[in-house]
Amino acid sequence: MALDAAEEIAAREGLRSLTVRRIAAKIGYAPGTLYNLFENLDDLIVHLNGRILDQLYDALAEGHLSDEPEQAVRRLARMYIDFTRRRPKLWSLLFEHRLPDGQELPDWHYEKIQRLLALLERALAPLFPAGQETERHHSARVIWSSLHGICSLDSAGKLVKTESVEALAESLISYYLAGLARLSRSPAQL
Repeated sequence: MALDAAEEIAAREGLRSLTVRRIAAKIGYAPGTLYNLFENLDDLIVHLNGRILDQLYDALAEGHLSDEPEQAVRRLARMYIDFTRRRPKLWSLLFEHRLPDGQELPDWHYEKIQRLLALLERALAPLFPAGQETERHHSARVIWSSLHGICSLDSAGKLVKTESVEALAESLISYYLAGLARLSRSPAQL
């Protein structure tokens, strides 16, 4: 119930609106009760972000990946962009929330991120022969990070108005995959 309430508040109002008091009031509990479930507000937000990562995974995993890498990567990009637009404040929560210095995200959180990246790695797999798993892993992160940057600029209203998110994502994918194809013809350069 606490995570449902936190998600509802964050979806409407964003990270700054999340307080233990507001979440507890929404579910009809005393604020101290939430500390029986979560260490603190940061812990609750980390769990909420885990839920959002699961939702993002479910949204992206719905798309059937074709054997053709470029088409599959484009589909994942479109679905990612769609998620950022349908759930902008929750998507932003994934990147806005920071743990206090000295605290690290739990391993299960990184596993959820890896599961998301595995979708992109699977789409890229036909471009990388056996033995190039490290390169495939790296390429998935480059594309994901670049797409995230494009979406972040758009979300912040700082994207150049003459370029759409979709057009930039299309260019990113076209040029990056063309570069990979070129490199695959000359394996010594990998």
